[in-house]
Amino acid sequence: MNWRPKVMALAPYCDGTDVGEAWCAYMWINELSKQADVTLISFERPGRKPLSEQLPDVTVISKLEPSWTRRFERINAMAKLSYPAYYRWAKRQIKILLKTDTAFDIGHQFSPIALRFPSPFKCFDLPYFLGPLGGSLSTPSAFEKECGSAAWYTRFRSLDKWRLSLDPMLKSSYRKASGILGVAPYVEDAIGHTNIRRFKVMSELGITELHERSSSKFSHAGLRLLHVGRGVRTKGLRDCVRAMELLRDVPGIHLDVAGKGEEMELCKELAEDLNISHLITFHGQITREEVDTLYSRADVFCFPSFREPSGSVVFEALSHGLPVIVADRGGPGHVVDDSCGFKVAVTEPDLFAGQIATAVRTLASMPELRRRLSDGAIQKMTKIGLWPAKIAQLLSMYEHVLNIPQNKKETSSSCLNHRKKPKSLPLLPEEAIGSKC
Repeated sequence: MNWRPKVMALAPYCDGTDVGEAWCAYMWINELSKQADVTLISFERPGRKPLSEQLPDVTVISKLEPSWTRRFERINAMAKLSYPAYYRWAKRQIKILLKTDTAFDIGHQFSPIALRFPSPFKCFDLPYFLGPLGGSLSTPSAFEKECGSAAWYTRFRSLDKWRLSLDPMLKSSYRKASGILGVAPYVEDAIGHTNIRRFKVMSELGITELHERSSSKFSHAGLRLLHVGRGVRTKGLRDCVRAMELLRDVPGIHLDVAGKGEEMELCKELAEDLNISHLITFHGQITREEVDTLYSRADVFCFPSFREPSGSVVFEALSHGLPVIVADRGGPGHVVDDSCGFKVAVTEPDLFAGQIATAVRTLASMPELRRRLSDGAIQKMTKIGLWPAKIAQLLSMYEHVLNIPQNKKETSSSCLNHRKKPKSLPLLPEEAIGSKC
């Protein structure tokens, strides 16, 4: 029998029908369940497909997310208003599960991704992992003025660095963890090297398939750029528009833009002021299939987001074999190297746009370079993006923490319990069971 760890998974926001981190958590748990026995403790939302149906190979313990938090969707998406309720409820469920005869090997909290949330695992003896974690990046000072229209609640990000150093619940969550996954090296710096037992860079994103590009894509006339993202200043669309003004002399150049938000209207007005509206198509919010069509038509993915924790669209673009242009910061600054694209230093807006334009001009004039970077993009995603490779790395870390000898991985071990469990469980009674906090 192959070794299958028994994993207790925490993910307050987990939904394969959603987007963002809820979808990422779903993918991690779904892929992990192919090689591990997973019990998930999660919130659900009314009207969505039940998690027990979305994850048929996972034992699901769930309850509805408090209704009042859903009245403030944008604030809830960032601040996770329901997390305190989840923390208390999940802690009770962990107590009960660990008191039963179910022998869990390890715990893993997959969400929230942000660094500002303590884990109830810290109260128990079960070894546990956190992450992938990311976020808490500041806005570069030269861009702060142009980001002034951001929602008021986004300013609370500035408190993260103080909480990471002063919040006792947060600090103990990281200190007691057996391992932490971070979307890029900056996460280890943010938490503090001395407070972490093990740290591994691993994006929260994964790829299910790769799309290699045909040779004809590198010989046609013109250059089609693509930007996909939420319409906020930090995603770098305004910088792409400014770069397009500097590239109006490049034959056949065009920029496709997919996404919605207040920045889209500002960028449309900017394109009109610069007299380059004919060089840009704003598609608005479109379907997943339409986005994939834009990826297949594009020659270069231009996404100079300067406060990007990880960058799901960068992974998508690389999986389509697109050379990418990104800001040398955050997750994209770590993932992208000269094998698959260009990294642009984040300085001040005008210089930033000029460097983006220089990178585009280089790619427009060198089709063989685009071909090489396209091959490099596929190789990069084969190594760090495909789900089987990511899960294999995760299981290897579990084995290391649990001291599983290689010659015992094919046999049952005293710390493992492979008894069949039902695929979904009712809510467990909230008994008074002692814990460490």
